[in-house]
Formats: sequence, structure tokens, C-alpha cells
Amino acid sequence: MSEGNNSTTTSTAITIEDVQNLVKKKDEIEEQIKAYYDVLEDQKGVGMTGPLVDAEGFPRGDIDVYQVRNARHNVACLQNDHKEIMQQIEEALYRLHAYEREKREKDETQAKAEALEQDLPLPHPFAKVDAVTPGSPASISGLQVGDEIFEFGTVNSLNFQNLQNIASVVQHSEGKPLSIAVIRSGKKVHLGLTPQRWSGRGLLGCNILPLQR
Repeated sequence: MSEGNNSTTTSTAITIEDVQNLVKKKDEIEEQIKAYYDVLEDQKGVGMTGPLVDAEGFPRGDIDVYQVRNARHNVACLQNDHKEIMQQIEEALYRLHAYEREKREKDETQAKAEALEQDLPLPHPFAKVDAVTPGSPASISGLQVGDEIFEFGTVNSLNFQNLQNIASVVQHSEGKPLSIAVIRSGKKVHLGLTPQRWSGRGLLGCNILPLQR
């Protein structure tokens, strides 16, 4: 994990795998520390603080002084690395939990909004899809036979007069995505439909009938 990461930001998602990789590094450092402690133990159990000179001030002859000093130096360095990796793990766990909490709250908010929207009275549709040709722009957009349209680009139930309104929007929107809203099985469904040339007739590949309300 690079330095300078702010533990209070969740803009970059932390994954379980990221944390597992840090824990793996921690375990490797701990294994290295243990190996050097084993070296110190083999040297008459001198450890990190045992004297390296005898009573007369001369280097002890019963141990490998160089090996002991080297092991002690490496242990000290590895302990610093261990402290740093533990801080990184703590920060990663904090960011992981914060990200998951943020995602959960966002999902709950979205679910409530969708539930509230579904509870609202359904708008009045002004047209119905009578046929959809496979492979057409309408088919690709997800439009289905039986869909009741209450929004077609700028056309809605308030300003719809006749099918020419839809035809005009389609002609002026070739190659541009249109927002379509329909009622399907008693629920509102939003689609994106891009009128464009295809192998069949017209720019949509569907048949739309006006609804008498």
C-alpha cells in the first residue's frame, strides 16, 4: 500500500484480498524475526541483550560475535517493518469496513427509493408496443411487446397528441440515445433506445399503437 493514503477516504476500494496480502507479508516478517531469534538462541542464548564481551572486555570466544550482531541488527529492522505493516493492516481494515458500510448504506438508500417509487401511483401511459422485430434497435434496447409507454424522450402523457409526436422525436434523434419509460407487469421500467439505421425498416423496428384513455 502506497504512502499518503488517507485512512478517512473510501474513494479507492479496499478488498479482502488486499488485507490478506498484507497479513501474508506480516506473517513472512514474523517468520524472519523468529529465524533470527533462533540464531541468537543457538549462540548460547545470548538473545538481544546478552553481553558480547567477557569479564575482561574481550570479544567472547564461545559465540560468533559477528553473527550475533548481524542477527540483532536484522531483528531490529524487521521489528520496525512489522510495526509499519501492522499499521497498514489496521488502516486497510478500517478502509475496508468504511467502504462496505458506505456501500451498504448506498444500497439501502437505493432500495428504499425504488420501493418508494414503486409505491407511487403508476403514470398514465399514452401508447403501447404492439410488435418488436428481433435484432432491431427496439429489441436491443429491451423494449417488449405489451410495454405501455408513458415517456418517450420529450413526449409524455401530458403533451402526447398522436403518433406523429413520437415519429418527430425519433427523426430528430437518429444516433442519439432516448430515455424511454414504460409500465411492464404493473411496474415502471426505464430503458435507453437509440434510433438508428438497421437491416429492417425505419429507425426503431417496433410498432407502437396509441392508447385511448
